[in-house]
Amino acid sequence: MESYVEQAPRPELAGAVRTVWVHRTGAAAYAQRHLPTGGVEIHWPLGARPTLLGPLTRPQLEVVPPHTTIVGVRFQPGSAPRMAVTFDQLVDRRADLADVWDDSIDRLGEGAAARTVTAESALALLQSRVLQELRAGRGADPIVAAAVRALMPWAAVDVRTVAAHLGLSTSQLRRRFLPALGLGPKAVQRTLRFQGFLALAQAGETASGRRGADGVAGLAVDVGYADQAHLSRECLRLTGLTPSKLLGGDVDRCLCGHDHVASYRPFLATRRRPRRLA
Repeated sequence: MESYVEQAPRPELAGAVRTVWVHRTGAAAYAQRHLPTGGVEIHWPLGARPTLLGPLTRPQLEVVPPHTTIVGVRFQPGSAPRMAVTFDQLVDRRADLADVWDDSIDRLGEGAAARTVTAESALALLQSRVLQELRAGRGADPIVAAAVRALMPWAAVDVRTVAAHLGLSTSQLRRRFLPALGLGPKAVQRTLRFQGFLALAQAGETASGRRGADGVAGLAVDVGYADQAHLSRECLRLTGLTPSKLLGGDVDRCLCGHDHVASYRPFLATRRRPRRLA
């Protein structure tokens, strides 16, 4: 039976990793729709080599074979360990992790190749390897990290204001973003805004009622869209589906039926305690 379970990362990774997960397919192949999140992901199918899913600008469809178990790490935007290539070279691409990270990453797969490792132990091993890289000083650019925090949903702030607050021009900020995230600041902000909408929908949050809007229209306004039509255009661009198709007709669940609480918790936390530029 197909299942997908997310959980919070180990505490030492909380600033860099958004969520970790285990995906198991059943007797049938599973069509997975990967959506842009602003960050990158490591996917490790047990019995195969780990891969890196680069930053996405559009949905990417993957058919996962039957009886497959995949463990994964989803990074916060700009927080993945530095790789052998910059992330602007990996936009909308999937790469063998050993090719872009470190040849020693192949050791991750030694036990899995013999199918002697469990999903839980593989996930623990993968998180330990990520932590090792971050502690070695190969973490995020602090300027980029500060800008990403400022561009989270709920606060009405534009890219020019964020850049000025950090002592940069908008073009200088973009030059910092591209190698670190693969996307420019505006594209990251648009992606994070949509992720904020998905966070509200997943949690079954009630719209604030501003401008008299409720339901999906109200959530769209709350997260920073001009109106529901604006949300619909962005949803189609980022997912290939309309909001009603993506959510299966219900505001409080996604079409896939998976629980994404762990992934969206950071967005809801910033909604309750909005970050403000000093």
